[in-house]
Order: sequence, then structure tokens, then C-alpha cells
Amino acid sequence: MNTLALYLTTVLIWGSTWIAIKWQLGAVSPDASVAYRFLIAALFLIAWAILRGKDMRYSRHDHFWMAIQGLFLFSVNYYIFYVASSDLTTGLVAVTFSTIVPMNILFGKIFFKTPATMRVLMGAGLGLGGLGLVFWPEIENFNMADDGARGLMLCLLATTFASLGNMASARNQRRGLPVLQTNAYGMLYGATFTFAFAFLSGTDFTFDPSIKYVGSLLYLALFGSVIAFGAYLTLLGRIGAGRAAYASVLFPVVALTLSVIFENYTFTPEAIIGAVLVLTGNILVLARAEHAKNLLALLGRSKSR
Repeated sequence: MNTLALYLTTVLIWGSTWIAIKWQLGAVSPDASVAYRFLIAALFLIAWAILRGKDMRYSRHDHFWMAIQGLFLFSVNYYIFYVASSDLTTGLVAVTFSTIVPMNILFGKIFFKTPATMRVLMGAGLGLGGLGLVFWPEIENFNMADDGARGLMLCLLATTFASLGNMASARNQRRGLPVLQTNAYGMLYGATFTFAFAFLSGTDFTFDPSIKYVGSLLYLALFGSVIAFGAYLTLLGRIGAGRAAYASVLFPVVALTLSVIFENYTFTPEAIIGAVLVLTGNILVLARAEHAKNLLALLGRSKSR
């Protein structure tokens, strides 16, 4: 699969998982739902890898790093986001998660000495600024005096864990560990960690047999976890953590579009301008250097008129 296809797969699937996650909240505890999701995903990936004849034997050292990836990327960050969602609106959670772009750039520079070009930084800045406009009503109504401050801190903490999980994945790929097997074991470890946490916390492992819950659980496990994470982490290894993370800036726009269809959301002029800025930043991050220069020159001429 080429880079553009991987990117579009990540954006479109993760952009649609917001609604599926919303359908997960309710009768079943968040930690139980996260554990169910990644256990299903892990079992599917392990079965798929075995059927394809993939080598599933790895050293203890490799398993340690797979477990680190699973803890940060398939366990603790998701649980924290679920808890934070009770304090913040979905839009504001999406805006906060988009800080993974500068986090990935920062951690990539710290751990892998990855250069952060001005073009990537400008693209990330445009994208974050655009999302600020898209979700401005929610940001404007944010009140530090209520549970919003707690939710904001939790979202930033969860995003930090997710970014560290990205670094673990990048490290594993640099060591030659394949994405399929690494994700399979990582998700199994992530589910194990979450089950252990839920058990120690006294969580009641209930299950909702409704079509909405089961359907959204299977969608999150198979599409949101197996397919989207496979595409995203392959992308991360191919184009770097900073550029790959820009998908996290674009998929909230997909989620917003779905809100128009399913939740009667109405685009404001600010939201339209913000969406244009996000798309422009996206082009800057992903475009070849010469194409990006032409785009910057065009933007400069339009501003001078």
C-alpha cells in the first residue's frame, strides 16, 4: 500500500471511531471496554499472522519493547481518554489529542535525532490553529473552574502516553520488528495490562449485548485497531513520527463531518476557515519540498493582495 493510501485509511477510519467510542460509553466500564477491544484485535491479528505463516518467536528483549508499546499505545492512553471524555466534549478532546503532532516532533528529535524542518512545523501550526477555529465554540466555553481543567490535564497526559507509544513503535520498526507481529503482541499486552488494572480496581466486568455496543466494539477492534493502527504505524516507520502524526490533526475534521450527518452539527464560518487551514497544513507536511515551496509562495501572494 502506498503512502497516500495508508494516510487516507488512517484518517478516514480514525475519523469515524469517535462516534463508535461514544456508543461504547454507558453500561460497560471504560477500562473493560478498552480491554475487550484490544483483546479481540490481538486475537484476530495473532490468528491472521499464524495463517500467513509469520514467525511469532521473538526474544525476551523484543517482547519487553512490544509490551512497552502495548502499555502506552493500546492501554493506558485509551483508558485515560475514556475517563476524560466524561469531563470534556468530543471536540475539545480531539483538539487536545492533536497536540500529538508537536509531541511526536519533540520526542522524535530527543530519541531519534529526527530533524524538525520549518515546513513540517509550519504545517503543524496551521493545522492546530485551524482546529482551534473549528472547535472555537467549545474552547470559548471551556471553564477552568469546573471539571474541564481535570479533563484537559487527563487528555494531555493521555496524548503524552500515546506519543511515547509512537516512539516505542518507531524504535521497534527501526530494529526490524514487523508491524503485524508487533501490533499483535502489543495489543495482547495492552489488553492484559488493562484487564489487570480493571481487576485490581474492582471493575465489574459486565457486557452489553445490544447491537449498538457489539457493533461499535467490533468496528473499533477490527477497523479502528487492526486496520487503522497497522496503516498508521507503517506510515510512522515510512515517513517519520512527526509527519505521520499529522493524521491526528486531520481526522477530527472527518469526525466533525460525520457529526453533521449523525448529530445535526452546523458549520460556522470559523469552522469552514479552520477546515481549510487544516487541509493546507496537511499539504505542507506531506508534499514534496518543491511543491510545498510553491504552496507557500501562493499563500504569500494571496496575503499581499
